[in-house]
Order: sequence, then C-alpha cells, then structure tokens
Amino acid sequence: MAEAIDIRELNIRIEQQSSFVTNLVAGMDRVIVGQKHLVESLLIGMLSDGHILLEGVPGLAKTLAIKTLSQLVDADYSRVQFTPDLLPADVIGTMIYSQKDEKFQVKKGPVFANFVLADEINRAPAKVQSALLEAMQEKQVTIGGETFQLPNPFLVMATQNPVEQEGTYPLPEAQVDRFMLKVVIDYPTLEEEKLIIRGNLGGSAPEVRPVTTSEEILKARSVVREVYIDEKIEQYIADIVFATRYPDRYGLKDMKNYISFGGSPRASINLAKASRAYAFIKRRGYVVPEDVRAVAHDVLRHRIGMTYEAEASNITSEEIVSKIINKVEVP
Repeated sequence: MAEAIDIRELNIRIEQQSSFVTNLVAGMDRVIVGQKHLVESLLIGMLSDGHILLEGVPGLAKTLAIKTLSQLVDADYSRVQFTPDLLPADVIGTMIYSQKDEKFQVKKGPVFANFVLADEINRAPAKVQSALLEAMQEKQVTIGGETFQLPNPFLVMATQNPVEQEGTYPLPEAQVDRFMLKVVIDYPTLEEEKLIIRGNLGGSAPEVRPVTTSEEILKARSVVREVYIDEKIEQYIADIVFATRYPDRYGLKDMKNYISFGGSPRASINLAKASRAYAFIKRRGYVVPEDVRAVAHDVLRHRIGMTYEAEASNITSEEIVSKIINKVEVP
C-alpha cells in the first residue's frame, strides 16, 4: 500500500517536472518536420545523462536537431567538425605560452560546453576519437598535468554518415560502447517531405528561444532516478541482455552463429536508465515492459558483434534485437 502511495506521489512530481518536455518537443516540432523518434531519443539521452550517436545519410536534419535542442535549453553549446587532420588538442584544449605573463596558460577546447556536437565523428583518426571518448566517460579532461571537470550537464551528440567509407575511421567497438544510444535515422514520409519543401521555400527559419535551463534538466534527472523499476522488469532487462550473449539458452540456437559477442553490463545499465527516462517522458512513475521494448533497439544495436557468417547472410544486429525481444518472455 505504501508503495502505491509513493508511486502516486512520484506521478504528481513527474507531472510537475516534465512540463518542460512538452515545451522542448513543441520547440523541436517548429523547426524539424517529423523525426519523432530522433527527438524522443535526444530527450532520453539528456534525461539519463547518456551520450548519443546518430547515424543517417546526409540531409536528414541530424545536425539541425542537435543545434535546435541546445538552443531550446539555456546552456553552452559547441560544435566540432571532425576532419582527418584534427588533433586531440583541437577538441580538449592545449597549453599556450603567454609572453605577457611569461608562462604557459591553459586554453580550453570546445569540449568545455554543456552540449557538444561531434559532427561526422568517423572522419577523425583514432587519437582524436579516444580523446573525446575519455572526456565522455570520465567527465574530465587533463591538460598539461592539470585536471579540469567538464560542466554539468555534459552531453556529447555525435553524428556519422554510413554511406561513405573513403576517408573515414570507423569507431572501434569498445568506443562505440561509450554511447548510451545509437539512433538510426530514416528518410521522412512523403507528406513530411512536402512540408519540408514548403517550409524551406518560405524563406526565414523559425526563431528558437530557450524554454528551459540546465538547472531544470538536472532537477528532472534526479526525478528520473526515482522512477520505480520492479524486480520483474529488472529480470526482463537482464534476460534481454543475456540473450545477446547466450542465445541458445533462450531458444534462439540459430542466432548463435551470427553473434561474435553480446552486450556488456553497460548494456543492462543503459537499458534500465533509458527505460526510466522513457517512462518519465510518458509521465509515468514506474517502468513497464513496453518502455524497455521501445528503447531496446537504440541501446543494443551497437553493442552486438556480428560474425562474418551474419554479414554473408545479410543479418543485421537490428534483426537480432527484434528476434530477442519477440522471444524473451515478457513479465
């Protein structure tokens, strides 16, 4: 009974805290046509303190979506265009000699912002990628023997183009794992395409004004952490992740030859966190199996290693996640 009252209380608090979600979604809708899943994923990442990797062909408003979100939140935003000649110092910062003071001074790089857009992350060599990914994991940067904490909230939203292979350095599996979500963006529908044409021919882009602050987001994050996850849901999350490692235990013997490695414990943690954020967006104080299923593809698609056999059979990690979700028993 006490639990029921707690959840009722939590629902009221979520109702109060999540009002800014409506404002953010409305602000995004004014600039971006369609792409509901993309907007939802950006909000999940922001509310659960996780970084996002967006993948899609050029021109699908990946950069625009991230830029719009950062304009809607009254916070610092920086954009790094990744190129093959980029150096780690261009991202995290470096020591510069000041002739006036006759000593070295720290010049902070673009990573010192609340929202960092890493545009076309797969265009920079491994050295630069690892410098950024260390900042993402540790939330700190070391320049010239001194350690600096990154601002809070700190969110990296990286984009990559799956079409071009020339002049790109694909992110290694261990580094891709640092991203909470990998969101694959598809083309708009025919109706949406017509609205995009109409909007762009109209001339001026809609003005974007902040509708919330970074303090508001930090408050909302503390409420998201209180969203109730039942033991049965925990078991369900663990079963889904375990099915990526040992598919034969879950009646998916044919999948065994297609998976070289499954999701790490990071997959389970992020699946739980993303489910909580999704429940919060839907204004609920508890997680239901539908929340887990809604975020499972984005959390798991980049965490499953595919064998050569899978590639030869044109089997994708997407299909494997779908089969696992359909097979694992729902509580």
